Amino acid sequence: MADTLWTRRGSAILLAGGMALSLFGASVARAEETIKVGILHSLSGTMAISETTLKDAMLMLIAEQNAKGGVLGKKLEAVVVDPASNWPLFAEKARELISKNKVSAVFGCWTSVSRKSVLPVFKELDSILFYPVQYEGEESERNVFYTGAAPNQQAIPAVDYLMKEEGIERWVLEGTDYVYPRTTNKILEAYLKAKGVAPEDISINYTPFGQSDWQTRVASIKAFGSAGKKTAVVSTINGDANVPFYKELSNQGLKATDIPVVAFSVGEEELAGIDTKPLLGHLAAWNYFMSIDTPENKTFIDQWHAFTKNPKRVTNDPMEAHYIGFNMWVKAVEKAGSVEPDKVIAALPGIEQKNLTGGTAKMLPNHHITKPVFIGEIKDGGQFDVVYRTEEPIPGEAWSKQLEGSKDLEADWVKLNCGNYNTKTKKCGGA
Repeated sequence: MADTLWTRRGSAILLAGGMALSLFGASVARAEETIKVGILHSLSGTMAISETTLKDAMLMLIAEQNAKGGVLGKKLEAVVVDPASNWPLFAEKARELISKNKVSAVFGCWTSVSRKSVLPVFKELDSILFYPVQYEGEESERNVFYTGAAPNQQAIPAVDYLMKEEGIERWVLEGTDYVYPRTTNKILEAYLKAKGVAPEDISINYTPFGQSDWQTRVASIKAFGSAGKKTAVVSTINGDANVPFYKELSNQGLKATDIPVVAFSVGEEELAGIDTKPLLGHLAAWNYFMSIDTPENKTFIDQWHAFTKNPKRVTNDPMEAHYIGFNMWVKAVEKAGSVEPDKVIAALPGIEQKNLTGGTAKMLPNHHITKPVFIGEIKDGGQFDVVYRTEEPIPGEAWSKQLEGSKDLEADWVKLNCGNYNTKTKKCGGA
């Protein structure tokens, strides 16, 4: 009797254990049915004006890929977090995405300080970040793929245009106070001086994130431009500070014919929040504009309007960068037959993807891509007329030829397996 009772109890225990293991296995199987993709963009705070749209763009791209059957036979699952324009929080949220949510890759960041904040996390946990915004260069990390412009793909061509086409002789380098504007302006200052511009004809200034009172600063720009030499503002102002800056230019009667502004962080999304009539003629340098007429761009815009259910929503340059980066990631995963980061990182260099402006982007060994350059003039309604474009795509340079500590460095993750190889000392590490 005791043996029979034990046997029954044992059988029940074994059955319960088997059911638990079965449920656990089913749970694991369900978890493995999708490939998770992280979206790390500020949905609140000073950078939400720029980054919220990138979150929406990624959701659209993921939905479209799922409609095609997903990747490797699995559907993609978006995991969205909000680092809230808080730079240390970016690192915390990145760690959460990789360690807790088990994402296969992350698409995110806008400011360079947010990117710098997450770099150690991606290196430590060996994950992949696709970074979609123009930046200051001076970097090439194994775990990062830079789909936005390097300085030689935006800042330098913009200055060349202003010199040659606008006859600019005096320069105001106006930026938000963080790493991207400071490094970009350091490069531009060296470049301008090499072109023969006198130090007294270069004015450099920085303001905090979210700067709202521009009266004094715009008055100083106006005074600097009254010296009898044609003057321009090269703007690396970021986020919602752009709205009061442009409004103050209008308030003080500064027109593009007087002192043109060329912006590196103002696109269609930022212009959507302001009256653009007083800004007609001011410029922006990007690698994409919504107004560019190609079949690829028309399709993208139509898809965007359908996805958002809003025909007034605009597209912009960082959205195209995510479009390129996401499609390159899909191709690399399919090429590698795996979402394992090391395999995908190895597969990405050499991958090509048609851009939205009629050309093809290629991922280079330095983890930057080839990009065309466009200068656009603000027109009524918040769009841009393209006034200049490069004939061929320009390869992104990780290290600037203008800076003494950078001009001898080379990034190559294919042959050299190094992001800062010194061509003179033949050593990796920059020394």
